[in-house]
Order: sequence, then C-alpha cells, then structure tokens
Amino acid sequence: MLWTGAVKKPGTKKQYAALPWRHTGGGREVLLISSRDTGRWVIPKGWPIKGLTPAETAAREAYEEAGLGGQVSKKPIGEFEYGKRLNNGKVQPTKVEVFALEQMIQHPDWPEQGQRKLQWFSVPEAAEAVEEPELKVIIRKLK
Repeated sequence: MLWTGAVKKPGTKKQYAALPWRHTGGGREVLLISSRDTGRWVIPKGWPIKGLTPAETAAREAYEEAGLGGQVSKKPIGEFEYGKRLNNGKVQPTKVEVFALEQMIQHPDWPEQGQRKLQWFSVPEAAEAVEEPELKVIIRKLK
C-alpha cells in the first residue's frame, strides 16, 4: 500500500506543535528551539494532554519548552512526520499537527529554561535550519 498521508501508518502516534512567529521591521521571524537529545533545530511539540484541545496543547508546549505566550491558531496550519527517539532507544513514528503561535510575551522563567537553545530566524533561514521536509514547507508558508 502506498503511503498517501491520508491514512495513519500502523503504530504512528500523534503530537501537537506550535510554530512560534513574530512581526519585525524586516518581516516575520520564526522561533526554533534545540532538541534536548541531538541539539538539532525543532519547534515546540509534545504528546496530547488530557483536558486540552490540540491547539491548547501546542500553546502549552510553547510555554514549557520556550517560555512563549501568544495567540495560537484554532486549526492546524499543516502536519509533518518524524521519528521520535524514545528513552528506550527505539524510534516511534510520529505525525505532528502544527499550530501557528503569534508570540505576544516571553516569560522570564519557564519549565525547560536552560535545557534548550532558543533562536529567532527569518522565515527562509528557519526553513533551512529544520531537517523535516514537510516542516520546511509549513515554515515557508508563513511569509
């Protein structure tokens, strides 16, 4: 069977992510964070949280991982797949729904402060900095 993206692959788990962005004099910028294990550039994301909608979960992850607060889109702006490396060393196929989050505030303290690097990129630079091809496309649409 050919994978089309419309059907869930067996064993695939779901995560929700925020794509943080802000207006600057030169246009829009995107915030990327480093992953804790590999240090590569990613966006804040996590597993579903009971009692929260997917958009609320994405906003919570943006706060916990990057200290951001802002306006989150009610509907996803895209989705991408990646292999989530688990603590046991196995790789979990994961589909991530992405929600845009316009940055309104940077909290002075947050749960994962000091565990990750945070960096604002121009839209083209952010698209080049991430590894996942589908995420590159989602970021480029922010122009």
